[in-house]
Amino acid sequence: MSFFDSHAHYNDEVFKEDKDKLIKAMYKDGITNIICAGYSLEKSKEAINIAKSYPHIFATCGISPNDINENVYKEIEEIEKIARDDKVLAIGEIGLDYYWNKDNKQLQKDVFSKQIDIANKLNLPIVIHSRDAWIDTIDVLKSNPVDKKGVFHCCQLNQELIKEALKLDFYISFSGNITFKNAKSDECIKLVPDNKILIETDSPYLSPEPFRGTRNNSLNVKLVAKKIAEVKGMDIQDIANITKENTMRIFMEGKKYDKV
Repeated sequence: MSFFDSHAHYNDEVFKEDKDKLIKAMYKDGITNIICAGYSLEKSKEAINIAKSYPHIFATCGISPNDINENVYKEIEEIEKIARDDKVLAIGEIGLDYYWNKDNKQLQKDVFSKQIDIANKLNLPIVIHSRDAWIDTIDVLKSNPVDKKGVFHCCQLNQELIKEALKLDFYISFSGNITFKNAKSDECIKLVPDNKILIETDSPYLSPEPFRGTRNNSLNVKLVAKKIAEVKGMDIQDIANITKENTMRIFMEGKKYDKV
């Protein structure tokens, strides 16, 4: 059984000491593909370097709403350059976050829109970070149509957001928070058709139960798949296969890689 972790951050400092050992061990244990997601210019470059070091790992690059600084427009220009690398599958993570940042909403929307333009220019999908900002996120996507669509990563458990995202033909990715007690995730999971669902860990964050509060890693994507399988009344093998197929469809259509 093999799993595709569609969003993780092995470019995070917490993996500095044991990243190589961990990645090799996870591969042997069935985590056969990982997307290392960028979220700032620096971390996007690191994601690409990691992807180049492992044939089964890929990258995304972008400026997240929580990493906007005074040089953001120059950094967006640099993102466009590095996103041309063969191992880059998408522009992201990009989007809106009104949980951590409420005083620069217009700037967030502008930065989001400009990176959608890059995705369209390079014929890439996008990876969306949306926290407590779903209405504006959907509005930006309606005003700035994405040619290759993309995925709502670590999608908030908001049924209205999921319904609107699916109407726009986006994919929904679930992470470890669907296992949390009182998460009320079942109805959100049921809303997503099999051909639109992805799994991720968002490592090192959001470790699923029973490991909540510890450093997450891609092995725990199996627990995300297990929860989805239980809710949908399916076998975990089917969820592993379906989500891998979906991840490859949205990110790799028309491309060929050795280790997928």
